Amino acid sequence: MSDEELAATIEELCQSKAEEFRLIGYEHVTGKEVWECVNAKYVKTGQPELHQLVNDILSLKVTQFMNFMTMSAYKGNPF
Repeated sequence: MSDEELAATIEELCQSKAEEFRLIGYEHVTGKEVWECVNAKYVKTGQPELHQLVNDILSLKVTQFMNFMTMSAYKGNPF
């Protein structure tokens, strides 16, 4: 899988998760924000294997996402 295909697949997964959050009432969630949330846990360890990355995106819970967004707001990191 090329880097472009990988990036497109990850973007599609993040958009799908954002759409799921919108369906349950979180109307302003974007795929970019989902990616920032998932990617934040890889800062120290580096990029994981593809299967782990997909699992982390698809298993992301709203509470984890909202905690990340709240902490980002406190730190002054706008998305």
